[in-house]
Amino acid sequence: MRIPRAVITAAGRNQRALPLQTVVDRDGRAKAVLDILIEEAIAAGAEEVAIVVAPGDEARYAETVGAHAARLAFIPQPEPRGYGDAVLCARDFVGQEAFLHLVGDHLYIGGPDHSCARELVALATAEGCSVSAVQATREHLLPAFGVVGGRRVPGRQDLYVVEAVVEKPTPTEAEMRLLVPGLRAGHYLCFFGMHVLTPAVMDILAAMPGNAATGRAASLSEALAILATREKYLALEERTRRYDLGDRYGLLTAQLALALSGQDRENVLARLLEMLAQRETASAGRTG
Repeated sequence: MRIPRAVITAAGRNQRALPLQTVVDRDGRAKAVLDILIEEAIAAGAEEVAIVVAPGDEARYAETVGAHAARLAFIPQPEPRGYGDAVLCARDFVGQEAFLHLVGDHLYIGGPDHSCARELVALATAEGCSVSAVQATREHLLPAFGVVGGRRVPGRQDLYVVEAVVEKPTPTEAEMRLLVPGLRAGHYLCFFGMHVLTPAVMDILAAMPGNAATGRAASLSEALAILATREKYLALEERTRRYDLGDRYGLLTAQLALALSGQDRENVLARLLEMLAQRETASAGRTG
């Protein structure tokens, strides 16, 4: 199975500006978040990358990632009809081949020699099927994620056959449908924001009611739930951390994670310790 293309979604109302934010990468260079995501996709083997944007955003996105322009296509999502519809907008771009998919408002940060996208693509290629990255996540965070249920692949501690997918389940629903043997109590496998998907997903999305004249947004999680009943579909538990830039302090937290995993780690740690020491000194002065 070839995976020559990647799709990054960046058209959501609360998402549009986040991929354009500048951070200092692990190599010490200032980059847009979108640059880092594109580099992750290219390092995983993507020859072309499509960015799904809101109409009118094409120019500022192109200006931000000029260095990668030859590999990029910008696809507008004409109306804000949801995440699944944004993925579907890239149907003609991916054609009849599997594709790597990343969301534009997350950063994925692991060790300097580890790439979640590269690992995901290698597994999907070897298994010849869709694979979603997932992470064991505490129960109280379920309202923020799509969640999968399934069973471990024999001989693997980090790989699961997906049997169910539910978008933002209640704890009761998760306990009834999504418990995975072997996970810590109170933890579930939540989507990581990165997938390798077969073109069958596009067919499912196109046929869903959310893409008829109903006004209902198409749901990628619902499409993946259907996919799990039709063909082999795996979930890979990731040790890399995901950082949602849309969270409160999300961009700050992602920047700290990049800095602490990069070449400036010692300098950043020294500055953080200095700040904490100054804070403690000031606090002692007020109470003394």
